[in-house]
Amino acid sequence: MRRIAIVNQKGGVGKTTLTGNLAHALARAGKRVLLIDMDPQSHLSASLGVVDRGLSGMDRVLMEQEQLEKHAILVRDNLNLVPAGSRLGELERGGEERYTGTLLKEALERSDIQSDFVMIDAPPSSGLLVVNILYAAEEVVVPVTGDYLGLQGLSYLIGTLKNFERSLGHELRRWLVMSRFQKRRRLAKEVRKKVQGYFPGELLKTPIRECDALAEAPGFGKTAFEYRRHAGGARDFQALAKDLIRERTI
Repeated sequence: MRRIAIVNQKGGVGKTTLTGNLAHALARAGKRVLLIDMDPQSHLSASLGVVDRGLSGMDRVLMEQEQLEKHAILVRDNLNLVPAGSRLGELERGGEERYTGTLLKEALERSDIQSDFVMIDAPPSSGLLVVNILYAAEEVVVPVTGDYLGLQGLSYLIGTLKNFERSLGHELRRWLVMSRFQKRRRLAKEVRKKVQGYFPGELLKTPIRECDALAEAPGFGKTAFEYRRHAGGARDFQALAKDLIRERTI
C-alpha cells in the first residue's frame, strides 16, 4: 500500500482538482484507492458529490479514534472516500494535549480497508493536520504551476518539507506535477525545464494542461472522466496515473 499526500501551501495550484482526478484515474486503472479529505473546507468531498455538511469523517477518526471504515463512502468503483467531517477544524485549532501528530498514522494502522493507494488531501496550512499527514505518508505529490510564482512557492515548500522530515525523522519520496499547464506559453515551458533541472527524477512525465472541463466538473460533483471524458485534462490524468504507478519521470 502506497501512502501519498498531495500538498502545496500556495492557493490556486489545482491541488484539490489533482487529488480527486488522480485518485479516480488510479481507480479506473483497477487500483483500489482510499481517499482521505484532511482539509476542513471539504472541497475535495464536494468535488466528488459529497456535500452533506453534517457528515462525520476524519474528525471522528482522529478525535475519537473511530475506525476509518466506519466513515468510508464508496464514491466510485474502487474508490472510497473518508470526508473531512464538520469538526475537523477543531483539531487544527488545538486546545487539547491528547491531539498529537501520530493520530492519522495510527488510524491507518488500525484500519482493515484493503487499498493499493491511500491518497491524502492536505489543507493549505502547516499546522497539526499537516503534521499528521506527513507523519503518515511515505510519498508526497506537489502540484506546480507554470509561472515564476509557482517556482518560488515550490522552493519554499521544499524547504518546509525538509524541516518536517528532520522533525519527524523520516524522508518522503517526492513527486512533482506541472498543473494548470499551458503548453503554448513560453514561460510555462521554461518553468517546467527549470523544475526538471532543479529536481531531477522527481517531475512526473505528464503535465496537466489548463482545461475548462477541469474547472467546471467540481461544480457538478464530477471528475473530468464523468463530466467530459474526451477532454484533454481527462486524458492527461489517465496518463499521469500511469506515471505514478510506474514511477515514470522526466
